[in-house]
Amino acid sequence: MNDFMNKVKGFFKNKNVVTILGVIIVLALLYWGYSSQVQSSVVPTEVPVAAKTIQPRTQISYDMIATIEVPNIAIAENVFTSKEMIVGMYSNVNTIIPVGSMFYREALITKGELPDSAFFDIDSDQIPFMFNVTLESTYGNSIYPGSKIDIYMKANDEDDRVMFGKLLSDVTVVSVKDDMGNDVFEDTSEERTPSYLIFGLDDDIHILLRKATYLGNVELIPVPHGGTVPSEGEMRVSTEYLREYINSKTIVLEGQDGTSTEEDEEDTDNKDDEKENDKKEQNER
Repeated sequence: MNDFMNKVKGFFKNKNVVTILGVIIVLALLYWGYSSQVQSSVVPTEVPVAAKTIQPRTQISYDMIATIEVPNIAIAENVFTSKEMIVGMYSNVNTIIPVGSMFYREALITKGELPDSAFFDIDSDQIPFMFNVTLESTYGNSIYPGSKIDIYMKANDEDDRVMFGKLLSDVTVVSVKDDMGNDVFEDTSEERTPSYLIFGLDDDIHILLRKATYLGNVELIPVPHGGTVPSEGEMRVSTEYLREYINSKTIVLEGQDGTSTEEDEEDTDNKDDEKENDKKEQNER
């Protein structure tokens, strides 16, 4: 037994033997590591892909997503690997996602990242309106997207009396912008001051409010819906009275759509009479 142990000790004391054993062990470890990495790289993994071609500015829904199995090594770091991470996002501007394509992070953005995303919340039969405001008129930036507001109007009548009343009611704000067009309530550390409220209006109301903004002696005041505005010393008037006042101070030019005004018809009649008179004078000569 002692002879065997001495032979074993002598075997391991041989430098050549130790070197060979070390090389064999290193090669075995390298082979094992390489084999493990290769096997993990080719493990099938399920990833979402586009079930159909998706156009730019399109909100992603579940029916637009299919899944396929691909090796791990084929999945880049910028690829979404979960349906839940994709649904509700939008395809980026000027980006078409072809059918069968994986969803890359550069190709998808949130609703708030869409340029002019505020207009998505305006009904198709309405016209967007940008209403000038200040930090003070928004009650210290207390009017935010989704808020309901009323718009009051203050003006002087023909007798120079101050009149005051509610012009519009129950208007839904879809966006609040600063003077650079940035969303005031965007998730950012930058402090932004409100300059515009954006909302949608029916065509006739849009024209009415646009007219009011052009009148020099008119002040338009946004108020949270249902709130009251003090008007001491001012004549309170109805919404209808304010609308009639605005329309009385503005004109609608006829003939812009191809129709003729009464003055145009009178001018035409006068020109025709002049032509007939000229013809008579020539015949007499």
